[in-house]
Amino acid sequence: MDKPKRLLIKSKRSFHRRLSPIQLGDRINYRNVSLISRFISEEGKILSRRGNRLTLKQQRLITNAIKQARILSSLPFLNNEKQFEKNELVARTTGLRTRKKLVYSSIESKF
Repeated sequence: MDKPKRLLIKSKRSFHRRLSPIQLGDRINYRNVSLISRFISEEGKILSRRGNRLTLKQQRLITNAIKQARILSSLPFLNNEKQFEKNELVARTTGLRTRKKLVYSSIESKF
């Protein structure tokens, strides 16, 4: 019994090459903070190559530039906005705790 031969049909998906976020005139340098900051997350982490749509060479240059800018304090190691939000939350909760203690202590003194 001969099996019928299947024809190999290639999928007709078109390959769409995504454009790189770095233009030809842009220099990847630690001094170019506006360019470098695009590749850092809100938490201050360096974004992955897939997320950035960069080539391997560009990702290496970006990573080195970010590290150099951090050392020279052009860029922060951590995003300060997140730290301030956490401090505000802690301050609010400690304020509530002290209020509750004062309220309970005033009730206890009445009895």
